[in-house]
Amino acid sequence: MTLRLARRTSAPLALGTAGIAVAALLTGCVPNAGTSGGATTVLDVTATADACTVSKAEAPSGPVTFRVKNTSDKVTEFYLLGENKLSIVGEVENIAPNSTRDLTVVADPGSYFTACKPGMVGANVGQAAFAVTGKATALSGDDQKAADAAVASYVGYVKAQASELLPNVQKFVDAYEAGKDDEARKLFPLARVNYERIEPTASQFGDLDPAIDYRKPGAEAEGIPFTGFHRIEMDLWLDQAKKNYPNEKLAPLDQAGRKQVGDKLVADVTKLHDLVNSKDFTLTLADITNGAVSLLDEVAAPDGKLPGEENEFAHTDLYDFTANVEGAQVAFDTVKKIAEAKGPEGKKLVAELDRQFAGMLDLLAQYGSFDKGFVDYSTVDQNARNELGAQLNALSEPLSKLTHTVLGLPASK
Repeated sequence: MTLRLARRTSAPLALGTAGIAVAALLTGCVPNAGTSGGATTVLDVTATADACTVSKAEAPSGPVTFRVKNTSDKVTEFYLLGENKLSIVGEVENIAPNSTRDLTVVADPGSYFTACKPGMVGANVGQAAFAVTGKATALSGDDQKAADAAVASYVGYVKAQASELLPNVQKFVDAYEAGKDDEARKLFPLARVNYERIEPTASQFGDLDPAIDYRKPGAEAEGIPFTGFHRIEMDLWLDQAKKNYPNEKLAPLDQAGRKQVGDKLVADVTKLHDLVNSKDFTLTLADITNGAVSLLDEVAAPDGKLPGEENEFAHTDLYDFTANVEGAQVAFDTVKKIAEAKGPEGKKLVAELDRQFAGMLDLLAQYGSFDKGFVDYSTVDQNARNELGAQLNALSEPLSKLTHTVLGLPASK
């Protein structure tokens, strides 16, 4: 076959060490945290099958303990999320039915969200706004402790995204295998969002990323099975695929073929879910910062989202584009306070990245949203793509300095 290569490769991520928490909030499980001396604010959380009720919607800055009572019949977990509703600034897992667990964080002023996840898989329930008032807390002088906290927070984020990815992919595959093509086409870009937010992590697991997201029709000719999201995409948008590859003999998959590729995608995503939720899974601080850069590289690559090559049949690249930027922002948010603690240059870099991330997401929002849908990317003309590319460059340049700043290394020349 002569089909062009349209899939990038990512460098594998190294494994590292971790504790539990985040950049803006240092987090840990502190049993029986009290209110003696007014040092700790204790809030009661009631977790049910369909609700997550916190006794108060705000707290003063400093130590805050969420005392979570699970009254449902399923194991659950509780999250304190960042303002973007994605960053996990604190979590407590494996809360058995009729049991109580504590989550204690040292909280900076800001806007957050609380949520529970019954069954520890799927979408959050009872997500609600939570505010922290008062003065900011100082980052601990113990750099390793801060790094461990950031790593644990980001690992929690990866686990949460993988847990949401699995049921979303199952729903998409169920529609596809049942021949409900219109429904499957609507679900295709949404099923990919969680994956695109954490894709650099998947790249560390050998052939798992190519199995899930390789985008090369005819890859079998090079010994690479063409499976995963994009094999199903080609089948669902077969007329577009035939236009893109007029010299290839492309035919629709029969029911057995659909089941084969659909079941394999679910199996591979299940494997990813299990790997990131294993007790041995962790990352390093550099994995987080370099992963943020890698996510933007995914967008700008010649076979990426910006040129419209990622989803060349469905033209849903703006969903992936936005998810990549969101994932990079979460990684940045996780290490933001560490960067600020590096002095004036660190503070300057953080301020610039805050501004450029906001500019990138605001520009993408002009084309739609996950809830309302994004425009067909084939309708976005070259001038508009150039504007997106210019903002992406404005974000990518300072982001490339993040690893050096966070690790205290000299800037690369």
